[in-house]
Amino acid sequence: MESIHDNAIIIPVYNASSWLPDCLRSIACQIKNKLKVELSVYDDGSTDESLDVIEKWKPVLEAEGFKVLISGHSGPPKGVGFAKNQSIQQSSGKYLCFQDSDDEMKPGRLTLQYNASLEHPDAIIGSKFERDPPDSTLRYTYWANSLTQEQLNQQVLTSHGPTVIMPTWFCSRDLFNRVGEFDEKGKGTPEDLIFFYRHLDLKGKIFRVDEVLLVYRYHPLQTTFSIDEKVIWDLRLKRLVKYFLGKWDNFTIWNAGKQGRRLYRSLPEEYRSQVTSFCDVDEKKIKQGNYIYENSNLRPKPRVPIVHFTTAKPPFVICVKLDLTKGEFEKNLHSLNLLENVDYVMFS
Repeated sequence: MESIHDNAIIIPVYNASSWLPDCLRSIACQIKNKLKVELSVYDDGSTDESLDVIEKWKPVLEAEGFKVLISGHSGPPKGVGFAKNQSIQQSSGKYLCFQDSDDEMKPGRLTLQYNASLEHPDAIIGSKFERDPPDSTLRYTYWANSLTQEQLNQQVLTSHGPTVIMPTWFCSRDLFNRVGEFDEKGKGTPEDLIFFYRHLDLKGKIFRVDEVLLVYRYHPLQTTFSIDEKVIWDLRLKRLVKYFLGKWDNFTIWNAGKQGRRLYRSLPEEYRSQVTSFCDVDEKKIKQGNYIYENSNLRPKPRVPIVHFTTAKPPFVICVKLDLTKGEFEKNLHSLNLLENVDYVMFS
């Protein structure tokens, strides 16, 4: 009989031989207590020594009590979404712990996230993380690790992506089955963000164990760098329209610069007409008086006022990046006493 304690660690692999020893060593060192754990690895057509490394570590992991499942295919890679789906399909654990082949688990990860999943069965469980090397992506790391539990479910439209990073995800198989498999379009597809949004659409929640449970490695070959930025922008924009702009009569874009104007130009025409103003603190931009949308087919061309943030009217779509102004933007926003996702939404 299958135990309710069964966990499956899901690892998609592609040309990861340089990092797999550290990754698998960290798994072998997991504190499992009474948990039964299987390691499910799917190799997505690696051309390096990845499979040899995994086979070498199999008896080591089995000696530590892990059930080890290894499969894969030769030929061109089919993408990380496909590899994750295959790894999940061949596994049997009632709980899924996602792990990237170039990262390392902290010893208590499985137990802490399993316990959190029991308490929050409708949530994707994440954790805090540390970067390797430590000085890489400082702003992103600070943002992800400092979000409040409430903000984990609010700041889902920023360019940072999911509010808990994919390599820290943990959830029940029931939750995964309810949301559906990862997108398999392949290279350039943000399969984690697509899954994340589908989960939220089904009223799913996000929860984070507030301990560092992962070493998140930063290197030029990581999958993140192959993601198509325009695909991510379009996903975010579609969600912004559906959950906010479609419910607001009008709104202000906070940022009269490059990102604010890009948002304005990207909006469908009916939503561009709802933009009452841009707001900013830059006196040069404010002195321009208006932003004129030169590429519009309308005559006369739309002219959108540029005003100081203190005279602008909410709700706001905020296109200002956090932690770039030594706290001035955050101070200005806080001074207005607004409610996040009611009076403003972060789209930075």
